[in-house]
Formats: sequence, C-alpha cells, structure tokens
Amino acid sequence: MSRCQAIARPLARQLRQPCVVRTFATDVHAAAEVQEQASAADLDPATVPPELEAQLIKAGKMPIGSRRRRVALRTTHNIPFEQLPYQAFQEARKILAADREDKLAKIRAELEKIARLEAKEPTEVKGGQKMKEIKLASLRREVERLKLLADANDPLVKKRFEDGLGDMNKPIYRALAEKKWRSYDHRLITQRIEQFNIVPDVLPKLEPTADVQLYFRQSKIAPGDIVDSQVSENAPRLRVQVFDKGERLVTVVVVDADVPDIEADSFTKRCHYLAANIPISPTDTSLPLSKVVAEDQLAVSWMPAFSQKGAPYHRLGIYLLEQRAGAKIDVARLRELYSARDGFSLKSMRDKFGLTPFGFNLFRSVWDENTAAVMARHGIPGADVELRPTRVHSLKPPVKPRGWEAKRQGPKYRHLWKYTKRIKGISNARGWIKRR
Repeated sequence: MSRCQAIARPLARQLRQPCVVRTFATDVHAAAEVQEQASAADLDPATVPPELEAQLIKAGKMPIGSRRRRVALRTTHNIPFEQLPYQAFQEARKILAADREDKLAKIRAELEKIARLEAKEPTEVKGGQKMKEIKLASLRREVERLKLLADANDPLVKKRFEDGLGDMNKPIYRALAEKKWRSYDHRLITQRIEQFNIVPDVLPKLEPTADVQLYFRQSKIAPGDIVDSQVSENAPRLRVQVFDKGERLVTVVVVDADVPDIEADSFTKRCHYLAANIPISPTDTSLPLSKVVAEDQLAVSWMPAFSQKGAPYHRLGIYLLEQRAGAKIDVARLRELYSARDGFSLKSMRDKFGLTPFGFNLFRSVWDENTAAVMARHGIPGADVELRPTRVHSLKPPVKPRGWEAKRQGPKYRHLWKYTKRIKGISNARGWIKRR
C-alpha cells in the first residue's frame, strides 16, 4: 500500500459515515434547541451509543440489544435487516433459505401421509384404531419438529425474538424462549429448590416447567431474596411464561413453610394466599395477585409476610398448580377448608383437587424495623413476642484438668496459683483454682 492510499483511506471512511446537518442559529436559544434535538436522537434505545447508555438508563429506559447491534444500526442508516450489504451475511442467507425449502418439502410430505392415514378405516390399518392413533400422533410430532427446524436459523426470526417482538403463539418463539429460560433461570430456580429444602419439606417432588418471575412494587425479586416487611405488605405481581400452546386454568398458592409451633417445639405451615380458576396462556403473562378479586377465583386473600423477633428466616414459596383440562375448582370448598390458614398442607390440597405443580418462585422474610407496624396494621398478634433458642447442655462428662497447670494445683504449689489465673484456658468455673 502506498503512502497516499494509507493517508486517504481514513478520510474516505469518515466521508462515508453519516453526518449530522447542523443549521446556523442567530441566538443562543435556537442553538440550544438544535443541541436538544441531536441529543434526543442519540438517546434512541435502539441506537444509543455506549457513552450515552448511563444517561438513557437514568431517564428510565433500557438500551435494546447489544452494543455491537446498536452501532451497526447507527452506521447502516435505515437499510432493512435482510438487505444489509455484507457479502458473507447474504451468502449465508442463501444457504439458510435452501435449507428452509428442504424442510418445507418434508413438512408437505408428512402432511400428505397424515391425510392418507386419516382417510383410511381402522380395519385397514394393522393394529386397528389404537395403532392408527399412535401413528398419527407420531407424524404430527414430526411435523412440529420440522416446523421448528425450518425457522430455527432464520436471522429475521432471531432478530424479532431478541427485540422482544416475537409472537408467542408461534412454536418457534416459544421454543427460543424456553431455550433461553433453561440456560440460566431454570437452573437457578432448581438450585433454590434444593438449597432451601422445598423438596421434601413442602412437596415430595417439584420440577418447574414455566418461568415465574416475582415483582413487588414494580421491582423484580430474585428467587430466595429477603424482602422487607413493608414491601411485601401488599400482594405481588407475577409474570408467568408457559412454553406450550393453549390456555389453561391454574391455582396460585403462597405458603409460609417456617411458622414456629412453640407448644410442639417444631414448625408448621401457613397459607398466605390462595386463588383458583385463573386463566393463563403463552401470550397472557401478567398475573397481579391484587387484582384477583372474583368470587369464583379468590379463596384466601393476601396476608403480609412476617417473622417474629428471634425466629429464623421464613421461606415463602409461590406455587402454581395446573388444574385438569377444562375443569374448574369449587372455590367455596377451598374457602371452607383453608380459610383458617394455619396447618396448611400443599401436598394434601394437590391430592384432593387433582392439581399438578408446574411453576415456582420464592422469597424470604425476617424480623425488621417495619415488621411490628405491619403486624399492627393487619391485626396480626405476636409482635411483642421474642423467641429465644433453648440451651441444650452437652451430655458428655466434664473434662478432667490436664497439663502443667492442672498437675500443680495442690497446696504444694500455692505460691504459683496467682499466675495460673492469667493463663488462657484455666477457669474457676470448673474448680481448677482453689481459693484459700
């Protein structure tokens, strides 16, 4: 490369970049307005540069996508994503398009097989009606798998998903959302279930299959976090994302698994919230518990989370249980059985009403400076009670004195007693030092 080319290349690169057209202003106010417009354009969440991210977040908006993506959008103007002038990108799109056509041809072939099999009588199929249904189910599963493979590598699909614009009615977006959830959030919630002994303390088995996020006062609470009593005084909002199609009815239960039972010197459980017949779907994810007030849904209203002074932290689990398909639960019976709250058993309720646990989240509560006021506002007794651990004395026999000092505690060494009092480990409580 010649010296002239080395010098001219950076200049040409700068000339190709978009430049902001600035108008001349005759006064200070007009110049300030131009500067404001430029800064507003720079604070677009889709194209904000890295140096202005903090200013955008302070304004209450979050940047969209990665920094590399935002810089690319700034430099490519308004060119559609699929027309980006990158040779490798366009060649890769051609390969992906050919692969998608191959998958679509296979889907058409499988659909033809399904149509031919459905047209046959059960007597014409080896194995009868049962084998016909098994084959149809297998072919339909293969069609669904091919549909996912046809769109799995499409750049436009991935872009819409990363931008939060994916239609959760389509299986490809549900599959991508589940893959993202299982990469971290699923591992975190299963670790919390094991760490806090939810299994077997509350349920003998619990395998989450839905993403349940917890919000108090518009703030997201990580699973297992300790929440202030004043914050958890009002019912939270849940964001429930399921990954299979269709609407279903669910039951929501909030259980405190660490209620002290002083008389039995043990712990029991308490129901803090219970509602049934709540519809959720892949597209309807928001579930504010405070707005569930219908007579055929709310069985036990929200009770603030609290812990008495001196008690260990309380584990308050939020359990989502799926009801039988198309079956509603008698909320009046739920109210009759569990309105007392104390002595609640989630396992017993699950067995009585045929429910299946599929979602879980957790937060903890401890005694803090606001607990007494919260308990007083809601008429909860016990704020003046302080729990103290009972001292358990050792069953081992007392250890006999040993060492140089222990051998010289007799009257013969009375002149040394004054020194042994300052030796670490020697105590009058055990009778090692005799008084005159």
